Amino acid sequence: MCLGVFKTQAQCAMCRAVLESEQGQSAAQGINDGIVYLMAIPYLLVAGIGYLIYKKFNTLKK
Repeated sequence: MCLGVFKTQAQCAMCRAVLESEQGQSAAQGINDGIVYLMAIPYLLVAGIGYLIYKKFNTLKK
């Protein structure tokens, strides 16, 4: 489930209202992709740090 790809909509209500009034939806899609990208980075950093801590404590027990 964590590795699956889901289509998400990450725009706030005001951004969505402004961008939906535009003819071409390319700007709205670009902004949505940027928001999702910025949202994913902290989760990846926390997961990486958690893995390193787990690995360090696991090797100390051996």
